[in-house]
Amino acid sequence: MRDYHTTTLEDWVTNFYKRLHIMHPKQIKEDEIAQKLYIFIHRKPLPSSFQVIGRYQGITVDSRASIQEQKEMFFHELCHILRHAGRQGRMPAAFRDLQEWDARNFVRYAAIPHHHLRYINFDQVNLSEHIADLFDVSVQLASERIQQIETRARLLAK
Repeated sequence: MRDYHTTTLEDWVTNFYKRLHIMHPKQIKEDEIAQKLYIFIHRKPLPSSFQVIGRYQGITVDSRASIQEQKEMFFHELCHILRHAGRQGRMPAAFRDLQEWDARNFVRYAAIPHHHLRYINFDQVNLSEHIADLFDVSVQLASERIQQIETRARLLAK
């Protein structure tokens, strides 16, 4: 991990969590984050989405998904509320694609933030499962985050 340097987005997420006093993986709870930000969460059998109407902010999470997938959907929609502007249906495809790329990365960083990596035992035999359990995310997301960390550390070590 000593060869790993954070991205600007990782730093943004760390600073965001520190402002919310989220210092341990078990504190990453959608309902509490939403409450601190005055965002309403609706769990319905509908595709995930977000709404911003005046001062109202809401996130709809698909209740048919697993708890871990719902968490990931929440972070995706939260990213749009916190970091993006405009209506995706009315913007050029390249700009919409950039926002979606940012939201996908935000999910990884928000679900498994850099300042919480110290809680991970990287010598664990089943590392993806260990991380998934510790952060209450899908094994797929944990695997993606591990790959992201390893790739970035390898590139920066050169």
